[in-house]
Amino acid sequence: MAVSIEDIKKLRAMTGAGLADVKKALTEADGDFDKAKDLLRERGLAIAAKRSDRETSNGCVLVKDVNGFAAIVALKCETDFVANGADFVKLTNDILDAAIAAKAKTLEEVKELTMADGQKVQDAVTHRSGITGEKMEIDGYNVLEGENVGVYDHMGKHTLCTMVQLNKDFAEAGHKVAMQVAAMKPVALNEASVPQNVKDEELKVAIEKTKEEQVEKAVVNAIKKAGINANLVDSDDHIESNIAKGWLTQEEADKAREIRKTVAAEKAANLPAQMIQNIANGRMAKFYKENCLDEQEFQFADDDSKVSVSEWLKKQDKDLKVVAFKRFTLVAE
Repeated sequence: MAVSIEDIKKLRAMTGAGLADVKKALTEADGDFDKAKDLLRERGLAIAAKRSDRETSNGCVLVKDVNGFAAIVALKCETDFVANGADFVKLTNDILDAAIAAKAKTLEEVKELTMADGQKVQDAVTHRSGITGEKMEIDGYNVLEGENVGVYDHMGKHTLCTMVQLNKDFAEAGHKVAMQVAAMKPVALNEASVPQNVKDEELKVAIEKTKEEQVEKAVVNAIKKAGINANLVDSDDHIESNIAKGWLTQEEADKAREIRKTVAAEKAANLPAQMIQNIANGRMAKFYKENCLDEQEFQFADDDSKVSVSEWLKKQDKDLKVVAFKRFTLVAE
């Protein structure tokens, strides 16, 4: 049957699908709007399944705080062209509004919510995927409940959002600390809240790095003592290259290799355990200072003072402190 332009416009307004897709669906459905919507949905599912192995490295991240319930949601897609589209941003915002209205705690809850237009969240995402021809997925959801939450959308680009909750009502301070979280990507609030598995892995790396440095230091000193330029023999590739250039004799190369082999083995077998632990502990202290929000150097002070985030907050109010924070970004870091 012939499909009128009015019907096409009506179904397009209802679904957001392209003109050609709407016309095709109405024609196949003999003008039945419900059947045409089902056809569009089925095509969306087919496209989503077909592109299920695609990488969704772009998208839209939004954050909002409404009456003591704050949330970040991320809707991901394949290209920035789709991510920057008004319809895609609106869908992300509609999902966020539904999540906040329902006070959803988890990503799984969000996917099952019904939005204001009557669609389930997951169905709406699948439908939009069918319209754009790109894989889409909700792949980020964080919440903070309670008062005094500052939110921040980094540069208004919808790719990185943060939330920070303070123990008192200091909106400007909360906003600045939310900016700090965006810029400095802390892994935890303080040392006590760093996950134990992260602590264990960082300490393991610190110990191994310290051992490697101590062994290398002993090797370099021994090579220098033998009258050989240590910079010319720091790797096999450099040794061969420097022999070819005439900067190193074969005899010196052989001697350097032998020194490296014997001294490294001897030093590795006799490293003072307490010294290694002390240096590793120093590395851990540096890790906490750089990665725990309270201890990080505050980047947004009005003056040039070098203070930590916790110290800066105490300057605003002696009892002011961060209670919690959340951060989500689409950008690989």
